[in-house]
Amino acid sequence: MPTLLIIDDDAGLRDALAETAADQGYRVLQADGGEAGLQLLTQEAVDAVLLDLRMPGLDGLEVLARIRALPEPPAVTVLTAFASAGNTIEAMRLGAFDHLTKPIGRDELIRVLAGMTAQRGPASTPPATVEGHTLVGGSDALRQVQKTIGRLVDSEATVLVTGETGTGKELVARAIHEHGKRRGAPFVAVNCAAIPPDLLESELFGHVRGAFSGATANRLGAFREAQGGTLFLDEIGDMPLPMQAKILRALQEREVTPVGGAPVRLDVRLVAATHRDLAQRVASGDFREDLFYRLHVVPIHLPALRERRADILPLAEHFLAPSGRVLADDAAALLLRHPWPGNVRELRNAIQRAATLAQGERIVAADLAFLQGEPPDAVAIDASWPEETLAEATARLERLLIERALQRSGGNRAEAARRLGIHRQLLYTKLSRLGLGVGTDDSPTQAVRFADRPVRQPDAMPGSDGLNKSQGIDLYRK
Repeated sequence: MPTLLIIDDDAGLRDALAETAADQGYRVLQADGGEAGLQLLTQEAVDAVLLDLRMPGLDGLEVLARIRALPEPPAVTVLTAFASAGNTIEAMRLGAFDHLTKPIGRDELIRVLAGMTAQRGPASTPPATVEGHTLVGGSDALRQVQKTIGRLVDSEATVLVTGETGTGKELVARAIHEHGKRRGAPFVAVNCAAIPPDLLESELFGHVRGAFSGATANRLGAFREAQGGTLFLDEIGDMPLPMQAKILRALQEREVTPVGGAPVRLDVRLVAATHRDLAQRVASGDFREDLFYRLHVVPIHLPALRERRADILPLAEHFLAPSGRVLADDAAALLLRHPWPGNVRELRNAIQRAATLAQGERIVAADLAFLQGEPPDAVAIDASWPEETLAEATARLERLLIERALQRSGGNRAEAARRLGIHRQLLYTKLSRLGLGVGTDDSPTQAVRFADRPVRQPDAMPGSDGLNKSQGIDLYRK
């Protein structure tokens, strides 16, 4: 007969759990706190433990750490009425069998008891807990992600995070880093889609002075900047094939070769992410199969926000907290109805907009009317449009979209390129071709007008078709 120890300061809950466990053939021991539970473990042979997270005296994570340090620790499932990303990840990282939220259903309890008695893990010395970037929400889908993070953080396995744009893939990468043993070392994030292909090798691997025209100083590159820590390669599915081969070699050989330099050994954990279907891109020949399998060691998929609606309101309240405002019921209902095609990023931006413009202490549905009232980003074609060729219409639309992106980004061309989904250098080329001005950076030095509203625009590149500091343009020509 297996023995179960229940450690919880709630006597009523202990009795209810004990009754179900006894019905399933378990011998049940009870303790009303961490110290009493640890004392029982020195006196009795225990096969499984149900452990409350919040108790007077020793908290559940401290008790879990001490149990896992025993020579032959029993399996432990942590119970809490206040699940968070932090305590879920830490519980799993410390070696918990599972992490359940109260109230616990009979079937769920029977399942976890059977699993614990069938699997007793080896002892481990738990590292210290940490607080860091968190994945807000308590949906079943997100909690599975949190549990997976907790199980893998102290391994060296490469992780591939997938999910739509805006779901929080970088937060997963940061959680893996900040809850793991590399947390004291650098975390370096690189968006592979935002760097022109001809600069990507230098950005990742570095270069030595004089390696090519313009290389006036040595550059470490992202891999060496992350030495001892974690490198996050975002949007790796958009990486050009020649660069994929070099990434594969770096992972296999555990070394990189700076442009113009000698090989350097690496000690880096890699987390990659993409919104692409990499298996499909492998089939189409756009992604290397060997690199796919090298990255796909531990996959984590982040579901779209519309697939985990239980997280919408907790996220909204999290984003709203700095403003001190609260959500009214009609605003909460509107948020739950919205499809959120932009996922968590769209929700964050919507809440920040409402909090900035709202006049009262409560965010009401009227403050979020833009989610329903704004027309989609599309161009209506009617009789007022001139007759023109497809090429002329395409050029007109391209100009309109670029002007709008510049207006919405306040003249910041890096932000405009991000909104348009293109490389910044490509945007510069298009700006020059369209006569809209072009420069090399986004420093606020040159005035430009958007529909008679002055903003700041950077200097033009020498020799370009851009404007000098004394000129301006109207980007909303009719």
